[in-house]
Amino acid sequence: MNAEALLHEADPLVSQALERALSDREVSESDALILLQARGADFHLVGMVADELRRRSAGDLVTYVVNRNINFTNVCIKQCGFCAFSRDFREEEGYYLPPSEIVRRAAEAHRMGATEVCVQAGLPPDMPGDTYEKICRAIKSEIPDIHIHGFSPEEVLYGAARSGVTVVEFLRRLKEAGVDTLPGTSAEILDQGLRDRISPGRITVKEWVGVITAAHRMGIRTTSTMMFGHLESLQDRVRHIAKIRDIQKETGGFTEFVPLNFIHTEAPMYARNLHDGIKSGASAPDVMLTHAVSRIMLNGLIDNIQMSWVKEGPRFAQVLLGWGANDFGGTLINESISTSAGASHGQLLRPKQIRQLARDIGRTPAERDTRYGIIRTFDDEPKEGALDVAADSQFGSYFELVKIKKFRYDNPRTR
Repeated sequence: MNAEALLHEADPLVSQALERALSDREVSESDALILLQARGADFHLVGMVADELRRRSAGDLVTYVVNRNINFTNVCIKQCGFCAFSRDFREEEGYYLPPSEIVRRAAEAHRMGATEVCVQAGLPPDMPGDTYEKICRAIKSEIPDIHIHGFSPEEVLYGAARSGVTVVEFLRRLKEAGVDTLPGTSAEILDQGLRDRISPGRITVKEWVGVITAAHRMGIRTTSTMMFGHLESLQDRVRHIAKIRDIQKETGGFTEFVPLNFIHTEAPMYARNLHDGIKSGASAPDVMLTHAVSRIMLNGLIDNIQMSWVKEGPRFAQVLLGWGANDFGGTLINESISTSAGASHGQLLRPKQIRQLARDIGRTPAERDTRYGIIRTFDDEPKEGALDVAADSQFGSYFELVKIKKFRYDNPRTR
């Protein structure tokens, strides 16, 4: 049965919303809420429409970026309910990578074809205000052509506070030091009441929007994200995506939107049952609809919808390529945050694996840069690259890292 026939047979409210989307009209929050609750044939119809909008916006390429995550410390002054990565400064598992090790990891990745390093971390106490700038300058002095995708709005706010300057001034310093783009993480759900429950003391909605829009005005593009499948309602999700849409209308600074399913296993608020009604992540159909509705709501404004293979696994991520997503994200090489929360899909997805996953569904793989410029389209499979054949053991793991004594966090308060 084709989409036209399904539209004719669908619930009238579903078909009206989808017809608006197909005619490139904006889908309202109430429309999106209806679509998130689609069932039966309507469920599949939502996916078909999202896939058609993906085809119009992004074509049949499945993109990916060769990158490395460098989470340089897990020591953090905050204790968010969803985060199993952070450690108090007094804990033995607290680690801190010095600039020399950060540069070594960046250089190693660059030799293997990486075009980006993603630098994010906890918020260590008593951090010197110029820490992030020094990290960027160290990386750029060694590898001037690598793209630094670094520092969430939470980190920008913290760095500005530690430096005693405004957010705008701190962003200017980061840009001058070598930051190219910012990850739009620390968004979770952009509802203050919900944030106060899952991460009291974390960056507020107003502050997050302020950092993001300030970055965009300075020409620093960012990604955008949403963490779902915990305490939020479907309405919360819709409002979050609508807020992202409104920002994009104003600034045009987002490169992508990434729905992130809550990894519950080791998350403190789940493991300790801190909230009534907390969910163990979203179900597979819910994840599919959330990606599809993201594509539908952001149609014409944000062309790239990325899925998280770390959270969903490569095979289910492949399924999401038929539900509005067009981007596989990064190779990562190291991944600490989802892994520490209980994700079981590894920390490295090799370029050849991503290319095969794309080809398996009849799509063409393409390597991109951080801003979605296409570096190379792969009509045929190339010779294996260095990252395709490197042993996993070469890069270490989070669980090994927290045991290395030379990287143990040395807090100045305890000296």
